[in-house]
Amino acid sequence: MADKRLLICDDEPAVGRLLRAVAEPLGYDVLITTGGAELQSRIDGFAPTLIMLDMVMPDLDGNEIIGWLARRGTSARLIVMSGYHTDYADHAKVLAEYKGLGPVMTLQKPIDIALLRSVLTQP
Repeated sequence: MADKRLLICDDEPAVGRLLRAVAEPLGYDVLITTGGAELQSRIDGFAPTLIMLDMVMPDLDGNEIIGWLARRGTSARLIVMSGYHTDYADHAKVLAEYKGLGPVMTLQKPIDIALLRSVLTQP
């Protein structure tokens, strides 16, 4: 298993494909999930080192997943993404860090590819 494992959780398949296309050449193994329940069922078998989490999804929203990740003591770095107002991702960042998941980064959709590459190459 690679040292860099990215778990993407976004209900928009095109976003997942874009993130994978950027992350794999940077050495990441990538697993794409399209909802919170799928993330929950697949996280243990993948053991991500980084999770990219969309905040608005139909089954579980990002804040619910953040709470779940915190309760289980997830050690993966977290990046929260949103296509809504920047405050939405910023508030989720505060929540995640308060719950011990920090430091947390945010990305606004549409995602700037150069910024994404920069974020993915940070230790």
